[in-house]
Formats: sequence, C-alpha cells, structure tokens
Amino acid sequence: MNFKYKWKNGSMPSRDQAARSQYLLDEEQFHNEQDRNLAEEHARKHLGVPTRIPDDDRSILPQAAPNGSEDGINQL
Repeated sequence: MNFKYKWKNGSMPSRDQAARSQYLLDEEQFHNEQDRNLAEEHARKHLGVPTRIPDDDRSILPQAAPNGSEDGINQL
C-alpha cells in the first residue's frame, strides 16, 4: 500500500517516533490546518498509531498556584 503524502523527515517514521511526534507529515504540502489535521489522522491510522487528542499537549501534573503562594493553597 502506497501513502500519498510526503513524510516530515523524508521517510516514514517508526511507530515509536510517530506516537511521540505531534506532526508526521511535511507541512508545506497543505494549504490549511484542517487538511493537515485530516492527513495526519490518516497517517496515524496507516501506521497503526493512536490519533492525537487536544489534551495530549497538556501536562498531567498540577499547575503552580496563580497568585504565587508557595503551598498552592489560596488563602482568604
């Protein structure tokens, strides 16, 4: 089976690389973000790698307190 898009670094990534990378395909071949996202999803299916979700870039660790308190608890 042949894949119709150009891979990001000129060759198909391994499954491990694909799972860790945000983008697998060369961005110059797309005219808009929607086309790129559809092609990226197709590429992940082609490689057998799970598709990315919007939360993939968010940290799973708790965030620091917004007001600068050291213990992370807002005091009244």
